[in-house]
Amino acid sequence: MALIWLVQKSKMKYSIIVPVYNRPDEVDELLESLSSQTLKDFEVVIVEDGSKITCKDVCDKYANILHLHYYYKENSGPGQSRNYGVERANGEYVLIVDSDAVAPAGFMQAIDDELKRQPSDAWGGPDAAHESFTDVQKAISYAMTSFFTTGGIRGGKKQLDKFYPRSFNLGIRREAYLALGGFSKTRFSKMSLYGEDIDFSIRIYKAGYSCRLFPEAWVWHKRRTDFRKFWRQVYNSGYARINLWRMYPEALKPVHALPSVFTLGVVGLLVLAPFTCGWSLVLLLLYALLILIDSSIQSKSMKVGFLAVAAVFVQLIGYGIGFLESLFSGKLR
Repeated sequence: MALIWLVQKSKMKYSIIVPVYNRPDEVDELLESLSSQTLKDFEVVIVEDGSKITCKDVCDKYANILHLHYYYKENSGPGQSRNYGVERANGEYVLIVDSDAVAPAGFMQAIDDELKRQPSDAWGGPDAAHESFTDVQKAISYAMTSFFTTGGIRGGKKQLDKFYPRSFNLGIRREAYLALGGFSKTRFSKMSLYGEDIDFSIRIYKAGYSCRLFPEAWVWHKRRTDFRKFWRQVYNSGYARINLWRMYPEALKPVHALPSVFTLGVVGLLVLAPFTCGWSLVLLLLYALLILIDSSIQSKSMKVGFLAVAAVFVQLIGYGIGFLESLFSGKLR
C-alpha cells in the first residue's frame, strides 16, 4: 500500500475519514462542502480503496484549501479502509463520513457546539435530501427518514431507544476507536457491507462508552440512484440484521421485524383480494395515499410523492424479504 500524496500534518481537533471506491465526482462535492465549513479545526483523510477511477486529481484541487491527506491502498472494503485512515489520522476525534454525503456549512460547528454542551465519546447525526438530488433520490431519502416508515426511528430529534450511529455520519474519540479495534474484519458479504456500522455501534455501547444523537449535525446523503440498487441495499440490510442478531442478541428489537410484518401483510391482503372483491386492498391504498400526501407536501412535488410511494414499498418489502430469508436460512452470509 503506497502513500500517493500527503500534505504536512498539523494537530487538529477533528479528523474526517472518507473511504472511496470509484467515486471521484462524489468526493469533489464532499470536499467542496467541507471547504465551506465555518469551523476550520479539522483535517480530511481520503482513503482510496483500490479504485480503478481514482480521486487523486480531485484531491489535488483542494490541496491549498483543506488540511487534506490522500492515501491509496489495495481493496479491502469500506470498514478496513476506515481503520486504515484512522490509524493515520491525528485528531482527538474522528468523523466517519461516506463519500456520497455533502455537509452543510455549519456541520462541524454543530458537532463542536454539541460536544461543548454535553461531552460524549461517540455520536451520530441524521441525514436529509438536498434540493439538487434527483426525484428518485429524494423519494428514497423520504422512505429512509420518514415518520411513516421505519425511517422514523433512524435520526429524529427524540429516540425511543439507544441511538446507533451509521457510517455515513458517525463520530467518536480516536482513543475509543482504537481501543475498540475499529470496524470488524468480518468479510461475509452482507454483514461486511451492510451491518458493520451497527456492529461497531453495538461494540461502542458494550464497551461502556457514551453515545448519542447530535440532531443538528446532519448531512445531505445521496443514497442509491435507482430503485434496483435501492432494493439490493435494503434487502441486504434486512439480511444483515439477522446476522447481527446471531452475534449480538441485543441487536434485534421488535421494530426491526416491522418490514417483515408489513411484507407478510401485503401478501395476505393480495391473497384475500379475490374473496373480498378487492376490499382487502383498501388498507394498502390508504397507506399509499398517506405516503403520497405527506411526501408531496415535504418535497413540494407531486412527482416525488408518487415516487416516494414506490420507494416506501421497495424499502419495506425489500428489507422484509431479506430479513425473513436470513432468519430461515439459519446461517451467516
